[in-house]
Amino acid sequence: MAKYFRPYLTLVAFSILIWSACRTRTEHDRDRVFYYNESNGITSLDPAFARDIEVMWATNQLFDGLVELDSALQIVPCIAKSWDISSDGLLYTFHLRTDVFFHRSPCFPDSSPRRVNAYDFVYSFQRILDPKVASPGSWIFASVDTSHASGFQAIDDTTLAIHLKERFEPFLGILSMQYCNVVPHEAIDYYGKEFRSHPVGTGAFQFFHWMEDVALVLHRNDHYWMRDQQGRSLPYLDAVKIDFVKDMTVEYQGLIQGRYDFMSGIHPAFKDEILTSDGELKSSMQSKLKFQKVPFVKTDYLGWYVDEQSGANVNSPWLLPKIRRAISCAIQKEKMIRYLRNNTVFIANEGFIPPVLNPADTMLYNSFSLQQAEQLLSEAGYPHGENLPPLVISCTSDYTDLMEFIQHDLKQIGVEVQIQVLQGPALREQSAKGQLSMFRKSWLADYPDAENFLTVFASSSFCPAGPNYTHYRNPTFDALYASCRTETNPQQRRRLFAEMNAMLMEDCPIIPLYYDQVSHFVRHEVQGLQTNPLNMIDLRTVYKMTSHAQD
Repeated sequence: MAKYFRPYLTLVAFSILIWSACRTRTEHDRDRVFYYNESNGITSLDPAFARDIEVMWATNQLFDGLVELDSALQIVPCIAKSWDISSDGLLYTFHLRTDVFFHRSPCFPDSSPRRVNAYDFVYSFQRILDPKVASPGSWIFASVDTSHASGFQAIDDTTLAIHLKERFEPFLGILSMQYCNVVPHEAIDYYGKEFRSHPVGTGAFQFFHWMEDVALVLHRNDHYWMRDQQGRSLPYLDAVKIDFVKDMTVEYQGLIQGRYDFMSGIHPAFKDEILTSDGELKSSMQSKLKFQKVPFVKTDYLGWYVDEQSGANVNSPWLLPKIRRAISCAIQKEKMIRYLRNNTVFIANEGFIPPVLNPADTMLYNSFSLQQAEQLLSEAGYPHGENLPPLVISCTSDYTDLMEFIQHDLKQIGVEVQIQVLQGPALREQSAKGQLSMFRKSWLADYPDAENFLTVFASSSFCPAGPNYTHYRNPTFDALYASCRTETNPQQRRRLFAEMNAMLMEDCPIIPLYYDQVSHFVRHEVQGLQTNPLNMIDLRTVYKMTSHAQD
């Protein structure tokens, strides 16, 4: 019995620690603490390893960078109050605020906060590129001229210069990523590899305690530099508590019962309890919850491995673009998202780039048409799917409902579908090695530029080194892609994006299924929760109605 009782005691002890700490700060504890659950857990609190959304959310509260994104994905100042870009696009000069300090930490003399300076950014950026650190974000500085003063140069305490080896129009947006957050060298020297669990940043909240697989607690940074429009110090909250309960049902019940203030996304198992078939919050939930939603810069798709030289599709009819387009035309995407996703996503009929990043391209591609699908199969030499081998689609268990729907649709044109369910790591490994004929994946933008979606199909991005899992290769596409990276005219860039988007839909190495939606379910008493189409939550301006009234 003792082995079952011990985890319970650990959890109780941890809860007592949290609440005793909070009570030293305020008498209305729960009203000043923001609670949410992260079922996937958190692997690190070091921004150098902020690859997954759950790590990004936590590090976004703890750290700041030069720039950040607002709710409309516009790049706005953060620690850099302003910047200049040279006419040739090769030199970025940032002018830093002088009122930003790192959190109190034993790594500093007398544990006093230290002012951030330009040398801290040079150190932080060079650390990302250090092979010994092995940050998964090292690719973000591929355009930096590392032969020129290491690419990063502190002119003085408040002036930072970054030298590029070639113009790269999305570069400023890349600097908004969590990888680019500033860290102090003293903390890295002091904690070493344990910095992952003892983070020291400049963010609105500072680290308090982390019991892995149980919970993480962050406390208000009383020295945070940002203020609201009335001049009041941010953040309003005293603390943030993140649980790591893996059971999504427990998380959902916690939201309904008020133990959690917020939940992102909705599991298919209980989507019908909370949403109508039209994707709106049910009336029975409206007294407790608000449903906040914005288009997500994320596309879910089916991809083919189209390398003619190697992999799963060698000498396969799936290498023929007309057959791939026929498959796309036979899928009833609108019906699929209505019945299987309660209209909480958007039909992907405008290509691979989500409309939120490519508003000028309103063409519809490969729309549902059994007649068109049959015609394309006949033109390819396989009328009504005759002599076609079974199409094996690989996915994880979370998407078997979608694949079964597609299986039924393709049967109407004579195409047999076999569904292969794999664990996530196996799907990633086998798709990276070209061992899967067709696979379900999604692409989430790392930064707010359509170029990020097009790099998925550049021949220079072949996996496993890059994200081109399909091994799509088209010299014309590559030339257009190179142009969009350096083009500065917004209208010309949109034209290039539209041309590449149309080319992808003609060659059809992928079938876009839907553009996702950021879906946040928030308790009514919670106010000021900010997000954006990258699904990045910002807790700086969050407060609860009961606590705010007492301020």
